[in-house]
Amino acid sequence: QVQLVESGGGLVQAGGSLRLSCAASGRTFSHYAMGWFRQAPGKERESVAAISRSGEITYYADSVKGRFAISRDNAKNWVSLQMNSLKPEDTAVYYCAAGPGFATRESMYDYWGQGTQVTVSS
Repeated sequence: QVQLVESGGGLVQAGGSLRLSCAASGRTFSHYAMGWFRQAPGKERESVAAISRSGEITYYADSVKGRFAISRDNAKNWVSLQMNSLKPEDTAVYYCAAGPGFATRESMYDYWGQGTQVTVSS
């Protein structure tokens, strides 16, 4: 089992920045690829970013490329999502997830956090 706890969400004006963090506990963190997903009201959950177990490979959805950055610290068991130039359409509940391999599909992730709300006002 891997337990994931997100933090760092909140309310921010358009153009602002937030940094989400996800603390992991349980099994060896470096054995898992990590992903960030988000779900806006009335929409399906979507992949935002992913990072490989070593941190060498990253993925970003087109909608966030150039604005968001995913990183991880395997010694401290956390993954973060730095979000810059935020837009109202970034408003959603953001989830971190852990899985055995680098992937963007929800089904490839075994463990999920409880989510943290990000609200971007215009």
